[in-house]
Amino acid sequence: MIPIRDNIRSRRFPVVSVAIILINAAVFIYELSLNQNQLSGYIAAFGVIPRRISGIMDGQLTFVPAVIPLVTAMFLHGGWIHLLGNMLYLWIFGDNVEDRLGRGKFLALYLAAGIIGSLVQIRANPLAAEPIIGASGAIAGVLGAYFVSYPKARVLTLLPIFFFFTFIEIPAFIFLFIWFITQWLSGFITLGVVGNMVAWWAHIGGFVTGAVGVLILAPARKKKYVNS
Repeated sequence: MIPIRDNIRSRRFPVVSVAIILINAAVFIYELSLNQNQLSGYIAAFGVIPRRISGIMDGQLTFVPAVIPLVTAMFLHGGWIHLLGNMLYLWIFGDNVEDRLGRGKFLALYLAAGIIGSLVQIRANPLAAEPIIGASGAIAGVLGAYFVSYPKARVLTLLPIFFFFTFIEIPAFIFLFIWFITQWLSGFITLGVVGNMVAWWAHIGGFVTGAVGVLILAPARKKKYVNS
């Protein structure tokens, strides 16, 4: 399922969401300018490496804080599809969550979801040596916040049916519930798999963080938004 747009109109321009999209795009363009060796070193330095952060290296407990990669990894991507997919979800769902929370709280939620998502992934596979990169955990937090805030919204979705594609409007509650269950099942199936390239548990941790976080940061909406 590919979301195209939702039917909730935000009240103001989503400055933070757009800024995050531009920063991710700029960082990815920089990645493209690097040769393979430079890129590998760059990702190793700024990506989240579970075994490094969990402090388990070569069978010896060696605690390495590595706090910075928990943030910088959110702005790295492994390819155009990875980048565009993440930014599409942020563009569609981020403006409304930012509108509800305000810019400061939205940024805090976004970063918290990304960090907690990475920590959940590390907990699921603490010995992994492959770097975790991408904004998926943070954006999953945005989806979790949207799930709680706008369950009755409708999402225009591009749906593949065998060899054909069709557009269908799906309630946000159903769309995001299916998305979450897909992540959970994928995470459960790949739990402990060495070399797994998708951080499913980061998505799960980020989603739950966003759903809980929005209830804490914005427990009640005072205004009703206008559908378009």
